[in-house]
Amino acid sequence: MQRFPCPFCGPRDETEFHFAVEAGHARPEPAGAVSDAAWAAYLYEAASPKGTTREVWLHLTCGEYFLLTRDTLTRAVNASEPLPGVAP
Repeated sequence: MQRFPCPFCGPRDETEFHFAVEAGHARPEPAGAVSDAAWAAYLYEAASPKGTTREVWLHLTCGEYFLLTRDTLTRAVNASEPLPGVAP
């Protein structure tokens, strides 16, 4: 089992976390003017890069979202940090 470092609670088992979104993946706006195709692309077409990536994760235990930098090939976690503007 992999361990992720929550910036609020420390290292925890991966079962306590839920992937939210790739960091920087902007929601299309204004919502009322977004086509069905653009909305589907936002929801279902992820870049899924190989190598180092930044992602937003939710720690289900404390309810906090945070940024996780990890390598998708080696599964190594490089860093975790609170979202900008949120103090740990």
